[in-house]
Amino acid sequence: MRIVAERGTGPIITGFSAGGFKVEAGSFKGVYRALTISPEAVAEWTPPPIEQLDAEAVGAVLDTDPQAEFLLLGTGATLQRPSPAFIRAIEARGIGFEAMDSRAAARAWAVLRGEGRWVVGAFYPL
Repeated sequence: MRIVAERGTGPIITGFSAGGFKVEAGSFKGVYRALTISPEAVAEWTPPPIEQLDAEAVGAVLDTDPQAEFLLLGTGATLQRPSPAFIRAIEARGIGFEAMDSRAAARAWAVLRGEGRWVVGAFYPL
């Protein structure tokens, strides 16, 4: 699937497959198996199993200025719920939280950034 978004919105996820997420950030183009993404940066991510996910595992992507409105968590090929403790830790920072499968999270990222929303994401591989 190809995702098209306006330029100037930060890193853009232009596609995804079992091999990873295709990302364009200015002149940089790369493929990430799993990633964290903010309006200003994208990084390779080595996530723990979803049941062991804690706020520390996504801490770097949460430290944006201005603070993110919410965290999009792409949980892989299917929706999986992280622990309630993880969700509470994110919300305690004043950041909303939304979990969905990684395909939906990549599409939501494009839509929300196209609207200018200040969101961050952490996407498990498909």
